[in-house]
Order: sequence, then C-alpha cells, then structure tokens
Amino acid sequence: MRLACDTGGTFTDLIVERDDGSVAMFKAPTTPADPIEGVIAAIGLAAAADGADLAAFLRRVDTVIHGTTHAINAIVTGRTARTAFLTTAGHPDILVLREGGRANAFDHHLAYPSPYVPRALTFELPERIDHAGRITTPLDEARTAAILDRLEQLEVEAIACCLLWSITNPAHELRVGELIASRLPGVPYTLSHQLNPSLREFRRAISTAVDASLKPLMTRYLGSLHERLKTAGFSGRLLVQTSQGGMVGADALARTPIHSLNSGPSLAPVAGRAIAAVLEESGDIIVADTGGTTYDVTLIRDGRIPMTRETWIGRPYEGLMTGFPSVDVKSVGAGGGSIAWFDEGGLLRVGPNSAGSRPGPACFGQGGLEPTLTDAAVVLGHVDPDHFLGGAIPLDAAAARAAVERIAKPAGVSIEQMALAIRRMATENMVQAIQDITVRQGIDPAAATLIGGGGAAGLNSTLIGRRLGCRRVVVPFVGPCLSAAGALLSDIRAYFRATRFSETADFPFAVVNAVLAALSAQCREFAEGAGGDPGSTTIEFHAEARYPNQVWEIDVPFQTAKFVGAADVEALRQAFHAAHRSLFGYDDPGSEVEIVTWCAAVSIDLGRSGRAVLGQRDVELARPSHHRPMWFDDDPQPVRTPVFSLSEIAAQGDLSGPLVVETPFTTIVVDLLASCRLDDRIGLIISSGGAQ
Repeated sequence: MRLACDTGGTFTDLIVERDDGSVAMFKAPTTPADPIEGVIAAIGLAAAADGADLAAFLRRVDTVIHGTTHAINAIVTGRTARTAFLTTAGHPDILVLREGGRANAFDHHLAYPSPYVPRALTFELPERIDHAGRITTPLDEARTAAILDRLEQLEVEAIACCLLWSITNPAHELRVGELIASRLPGVPYTLSHQLNPSLREFRRAISTAVDASLKPLMTRYLGSLHERLKTAGFSGRLLVQTSQGGMVGADALARTPIHSLNSGPSLAPVAGRAIAAVLEESGDIIVADTGGTTYDVTLIRDGRIPMTRETWIGRPYEGLMTGFPSVDVKSVGAGGGSIAWFDEGGLLRVGPNSAGSRPGPACFGQGGLEPTLTDAAVVLGHVDPDHFLGGAIPLDAAAARAAVERIAKPAGVSIEQMALAIRRMATENMVQAIQDITVRQGIDPAAATLIGGGGAAGLNSTLIGRRLGCRRVVVPFVGPCLSAAGALLSDIRAYFRATRFSETADFPFAVVNAVLAALSAQCREFAEGAGGDPGSTTIEFHAEARYPNQVWEIDVPFQTAKFVGAADVEALRQAFHAAHRSLFGYDDPGSEVEIVTWCAAVSIDLGRSGRAVLGQRDVELARPSHHRPMWFDDDPQPVRTPVFSLSEIAAQGDLSGPLVVETPFTTIVVDLLASCRLDDRIGLIISSGGAQ
C-alpha cells in the first residue's frame, strides 16, 4: 500500500493506493505551526475509514510519498539558517547585484531587494581559477582557515561556497569543503559546482545560498517526519516530491533541500499529462491547480512538462530567484481562501493575501472576518454549508454573509452582487495567469484543454474555460488531490548537469562524449543508491543550447548517449531549430548552434504505475439529487438549480447548466450556457459554452 501526501496552505491532501489498486482520498486541515501534525491527522482519517487504528494501518504501508511547503514557507517567513557566503576575492557583490531587471522600469519607489545573505556574512577567499580551469591564484588555506574560525565565532549555522569558474575546475571548492568539514564539523555546507553547475554566476550563487540555508531546517523536519511516522507504526520507505516533477529519498532530499521548494505544484502537471494521455488528447494542455492560497498553472505541449531555470519566490524582480531548474509553474495569489478587499483607488481586489487554514475563511467559524472566495461561494449557494468536505467541516453561512457584507455595504451593492463580483475578480486573476503562459507565447488557449485540480477548482473552472474559450474543461475524479495523484504517477528522478561550451560547427566529439559518459555514470550511481535496477532505469539527455550571439538558452532533448559522427550533430541541430520554432514561432535553419550545458535525467520506475488512481471515483455523498437557489452572472435573480452526485450525472448523460456536482471533496459548478458529461475513465468533462 502506498500513501501520497501533499501539504498545502489550507488542507493536507492524502491519497491511499491500496494493494488491490483501489484508491481513496482524504483531507485534513494543515497546521502551520506543525505541518507534520496535519500529515498524521490525514493518515488517521484513512486508518479510521479502513476500520483500523493508526499503528495497524501504517504497518501495511510500504511507501509514503510526501510533498511539503516547509522549505518555501521558511524562506518567505525568514526562518532559514544563519548562513555565510564564501566567494572569490573581488566578487563579494554577486548576491547584491543579482541580474537586474524591474517589473516596471519607471517605478523607482520600490526598494532594491536585500541580498539573500547579507554582506556582513559574505567573505572573500584569496584564490582564482580562470575560464579554462587554470589556477592563476592558489587558494590561501591559512586565510581560509582564519575565515572559518571567524564563522564559528559568528555562530553561523550553514555555509554556501561559490567560487569563480568552479564549474571548469572544482579543486578549490572541494578543498574549502574539506576545510569546513575539519574545522567546523557538523555545520552543513553546499558547494556550487556540485549543486548547480551553471555558467551564470548569480544563479549558481543564489541556488547555493538557498540550499545551504535550508539544510538545518529540512534535515530536522524530514528527520522528525520519519521518526514520528516510525513511532506511529510505519516501517517502510519515505520519499519526498521534488521541484523537478519526481521524487527522491528523504535522506537525499535533506542533502539538497532546494529540490523541495516547489515540490507540491510540480506534481500536478504529471497527473495532468497522464489524464491527457487517457483522453488521447494530443493538443495543448493547461493544468490548473486551485488550492486555498494559490492558483498554479502549467502548459503541457507535445506531452512534455516544461522546465524553467527562472523560478521566483514572490513577484519577479522583487522576490527571490532560486536559479535552480524546476517544473515551469506559474503561481498567483488566488485560491479558495483569497481575501477580497478594495484598494486605495476603490477597485475590488481578490488576493494575494489568503486566510489560509488559520483562521481560514469566515465561514470556517475560526475567527476569520475577511471575505474570501469560499465565503462568496457559500453566499451564492454554490457550496452547501452542511456538506463541505462531505459534512466533515460544517460551515457558518451567516458568518460568510457577514464577511461579504463588510465590503458590499460600503460599495452600495447587495451581498449576492458582491459575492458574484468576488467570483468574477478571482476568475480574472486566474485567467490572467493562464494567458501569461499561453497568449504571451503565441499560443491560443481556446484550442487547449483545461484540466482543473485542487479542492477549489470546481468553483469557477467552467467560468475560466468560458472566459478563455477553451474547447473543454476536465475536472478529474482525483482533481481535489491532483498533486498527490501526480506523486503516485511519478518516478524517482534526478537531474545532473555539466557546463561544457560546444559548437555544432566545430563539434568536440571527445570532450562531449566524456561529459555524457560522466553524466551517465552519475545517473547510474544515483539509481543504484535509490534501489533501481537496469531494467527499471531510464536515462534521458538534453542540452541547453542557443543560436550564436543569443543570451539565453533553451532545452533541447536528444536521443544519443554518444556522438559518433556528423549525422548525430546534425540531428541535434535540427532538434534545436524545431524547439526554437515551437517556442518563438520562428527559427534560423541555416545557423549553427552553441551548446552551453549538457544535462541528463535518470528515472526509476518503481514497478507500480499508479495509473489506476486516475479512474478511481471517490465515495459518493449519501444523499439523492435535489435543488437549491443559486446566483449566477447571467441572471440577476436566484435560479433553482439541481445538485447531482457523480453517479447521477453518469445516469443522466449530457446535461445542460446551471447545475452543481457535489463530491465529498469538491463542488463543481456548471454555469448557465455550459454542459457536462461524465467520462468513467477520468471524471467530469465540461463544455464551458464558448468565449465571452
């Protein structure tokens, strides 16, 4: 039996995949002060549903897959370790200068962001290696030792070391690592060439600093999680989701905790891709995961989950760029718990602030007073306060109305009109996020399929699809726990990179083949350590390449592990042209190509595909169809609207809106002009009714 658990801002999601292939979903409130408590509570719900106590249930579990926001929350709240940054003499401002750029070039009121590690904890090491890997200034070990002694006096908890051109010759960084281990035993450190061998100095430096700063925290967190699970009765394997859309062992994640920064959202596209494959959908797929705090969107093209090296925590240019590869997920502060408010100009806003799980939306009855999207859904009649989460959490409808009234009354509109406005504004925020990854890349979202996941997805996915003109909207059975479902569908994965500049015009076969052989060896070593065998291990290669004189590279997959002749090089060149044309709408087929970085990804198939999870329908609500009054945008008066279970939808065939489909974990609103049907393989298929 396997468990996949994803910790979100409001709820902790759990999917149980039993040995017979059956699946069950559970949700428990997240406890921000102790996220592990929410994990144990969710597993406790699963045990109770099986009629077993927690210990007996966990003894039957062989694997727990965990996704966590603990690392990213620590960065946002400033709870990372006291970290020192070691760099080459003459380059102390790498983290200060960053890469430049502004969201608004003419807004000079914004303060320049502070460096991730302050200058007071930045130290220059006397050493220098040039771009060719030649040592021009040997490492001054006596001075380095003195600096490390100073770090001990400053009570530094972690150390990041990023020396110039360590990607071509890591000798000095390795020696610094040895000195740290001998003089400051027990203090964790990260060496840049081992973590992120990127040509760009800031990205290598910032990822190194972030990784080091998270090591004490994540080592304690994962150790505590594993220990508490063991104490509760678990004796199996603990895996952790990564930002690259896979998973690794908890011990491996503790060694490189930067992998966990975007771990939850990165797995939803994995589930989305599998859903598209079942539907035999070959076009563009928009995967949208609506949680209580954020709305996370990804565009899948040609079956490939996109990767990025520009992951931001916070707003671009104002927040923190991690400089580390991850699944390309765009997140905006729009979810079920997003708070509605008026700005200084009197315009209605929804988000980015969220009520979270404590106190939560006003209707949760935990002291929240601000109106949220969930409160608006209760006011509109879309969410039944007596059957939220299958009745596990009764909602306070009067508190929801009072919260919405707080902003409706000053605006001079009715409570229902304000609730509709909140829903429309939240929808527009979500639509904008999707347009950023589609229209701005020359892609028509109207030709795409929208897959809506997350507990709050059903509230307005139909409206989002209509606004975008999407052909169809899919709300899968596992949609309320989409990221956890993605974990059950993913493999153990790791990525390895090496910077070796090469040109197709004068291709250095021996050098490149040596690099690929070294990457392959790293992949095999990882697979052996993770328990993989050759039959279950797959290695894929891609290059970070560009046209001559271009500044930025794009990822280009290629099929060979060894370049034998000109035909292999030409195949890589043509693959780059095709990738460039797909991304930007044009290419230069007569041009040569420059390769900056060579990359390898290793995947270990655990032998259980997890695909049974996609077709597993959750337990039905034990009540027949009925009607209740609801408000919609296209009608100023309440509409007597039918409410169905999934099984009733299956029996009815195609149905026209307005209607609502209720499951124990989500409420799916099918608006006026829309229609829906049930696909037994996946879930609810909605025709949104065209663009508005």
